[in-house]
Amino acid sequence: MSTLAHTMMTARTADAGLSAPGELDRYPYGEARPSDRIGTPSWDSGDAELGRVGRRAAGSRGRGLHGQLVQQLGQMIVSGDLGADRPLVPEEIGQRFEVSRTVVRESLRVLEAKGLVSARPNVGTRVRPVSDWNLLDPDIIEWRAFGPQRDDQRRELAELRWTIEPLAARLAAGHGREDIQQRLGDMVEIMGHALAQGDAITFSRADAEFHSLLIQLAGNRMLEHLSGIVSAALQVSGSPVTGCDRPSDGSLAHHGRIVDALANGDPMAAETAVRQLLTVHPEVERVVPAPREH
Repeated sequence: MSTLAHTMMTARTADAGLSAPGELDRYPYGEARPSDRIGTPSWDSGDAELGRVGRRAAGSRGRGLHGQLVQQLGQMIVSGDLGADRPLVPEEIGQRFEVSRTVVRESLRVLEAKGLVSARPNVGTRVRPVSDWNLLDPDIIEWRAFGPQRDDQRRELAELRWTIEPLAARLAAGHGREDIQQRLGDMVEIMGHALAQGDAITFSRADAEFHSLLIQLAGNRMLEHLSGIVSAALQVSGSPVTGCDRPSDGSLAHHGRIVDALANGDPMAAETAVRQLLTVHPEVERVVPAPREH
């Protein structure tokens, strides 16, 4: 086993549930330290769903109050609990969540950058319609995956991956970057050891790194900017739509075929191997064509 593979396999510390930079982590609200928690939202109703969303969101990506409030409000907007054109009054938010004006102001700025809200003089801050959201933002991808749009989200992500990754593999086969190809091989090795040990967390991390490296190897900067979307898709897929969604011998074999095709400099074989990896479930087969034979 290479040094890199050994490092990843042995780095199982107390933060095993904490994702590396660029990945998504989702801790239950109940696991957050009491000093980090923000108040459960009530707004204008006693809807129990709001409390459930709040508990799920608060322990997510952000560790401070600012990050928690962004998650809380973001999920409530995406879930439809805060509908389009709903006014968001900073003073009310601060009172409901027991946070300072600074925390509210900075959180709303983040949501505005994601296209979820707009702030205008003499109008205030309001929720924007779905058509204005930045649907490629990793946070919004995550929030949609746990809301009422989860089925559409999974289908759209599968379709997007089908567009991005086969092209990336075909381009990557034309680039002789032995260093990246070695790392791809390392990831497959790690996935194999993780599969044998029943270690789904390490398998998932190595899988996400594999696909990010594949897009990087394509040598297309615009494609590379989309690697975060693929990583988010792998983290929130939720059920088996592609060969990456569950650790399995089949998934491992498909990843190995991709590495072999790249090592042989065979663009068509690399593209076909990726399409086969992404097409293992009837839901995907209905929306994308079957892999081409060469």
